[in-house]
Amino acid sequence: MTDPAAGLRPATPEEWPAFSRAMLHVFGEDASGPFVESVPEHAELDRSLGLWDGERVVATAGIYSRELTVPGAVVPCAGVTWVTVSPTHRRRGVLRAIMRRQLTELHEQGREAVAALWASEASIYGRFGYAPATWRGNLSGATQRLRLRPGVDAGAGRVDLVPVEEYRAAAVALYDRVRRFVPGNLARGDVWWDRALRDEPAQRHGATERRYLLHTDPDGTVSGYAAYRVKDAWTDGGEPDGTLTVEEVRATGTPAYAALWQFLFAIDLVRTVKVPMASDDDPLRHLLADPRALHARPLDALWVRLVDVGRALAARRYTAPINLVLEVRDRSCPWNDGRWALTAGPSGGFCARTDSDPDLVVDVEALAAAYLGGTSLATLQAAGRVTEVSPGAVTQAATSFRWPVSPWCPDEF
Repeated sequence: MTDPAAGLRPATPEEWPAFSRAMLHVFGEDASGPFVESVPEHAELDRSLGLWDGERVVATAGIYSRELTVPGAVVPCAGVTWVTVSPTHRRRGVLRAIMRRQLTELHEQGREAVAALWASEASIYGRFGYAPATWRGNLSGATQRLRLRPGVDAGAGRVDLVPVEEYRAAAVALYDRVRRFVPGNLARGDVWWDRALRDEPAQRHGATERRYLLHTDPDGTVSGYAAYRVKDAWTDGGEPDGTLTVEEVRATGTPAYAALWQFLFAIDLVRTVKVPMASDDDPLRHLLADPRALHARPLDALWVRLVDVGRALAARRYTAPINLVLEVRDRSCPWNDGRWALTAGPSGGFCARTDSDPDLVVDVEALAAAYLGGTSLATLQAAGRVTEVSPGAVTQAATSFRWPVSPWCPDEF
């Protein structure tokens, strides 16, 4: 196999079982069940890539057509997924061929100016221009210390355990309302809600089935929801030592949010609460009486790549006026490499190529890290990823790119 790029092509529905088994084998997952037997609803085989060595699938990749919230706007986003290379075909340029093919096709098709993925290994995707743009808090705490601050307004609403059908009917509309204000959130159509609510026993790891809460205001309006599981355990002395894993909590205001957490902290027989997918800047941390009760171990979450720098920078909003020339270094996408004049502010912006002298020099990976407003360009300068040419340019850019709401992505794909 001398040229892997020449052999890449989309998989057909008939080839899906072999394609998916090859992918799951590399990820170390069970290569059986409904996912393998038939093409899932959320799969887009026309956007897949596979590499065959004879009858054997030796590399896979795919793209989901998603919608991503960015500062002040929502944009189409290519959700890169299924990326694997068989151990028998490593170090032959296969992954590089896949990444280049995806980026080139995205650029030529013009559908999405931004791509994103969840990285199985953090050392892989930086060389292709991706960077972590959101972080998950990976929160945990002991229930005996998890108490809300005195005076926190939990409102006059009620929290109820509900069946999944009732939960979904209310959560869909509420999620679609709140996700538009949080950079990094993804739209969830029906197939993505189907996937989010799937609850296979094999995926519970000894915990209960997923349980669902709705918070309802006195006027009957649903203003919050939560999903969680409990895993029971007992100490040698016969004391309860259960673990509560909270998968998602969303609300339209502080009272509903506080009331949901108040309910969760009081669940019987639980001694530890874990919130692996929470934002690393979750407001829960500021609702607690004991600020040390909740421990965070932040992990990278959504990695972002600017497929087309000009379109991507013009699509988002900025907290303050910015008028700078950015010299972007992009080894993988020559159409991005060069100087870009960015003139923008809170109401929108414009970004186009220019021959003017640069104010900042930045590699595309660092620009991706700052794109959702969570990573400061000043921090990236301190790390040697941004070079200031015009005095004050880093301060202006860092101020304008930052966003009041921390970026967060609770949806793995």
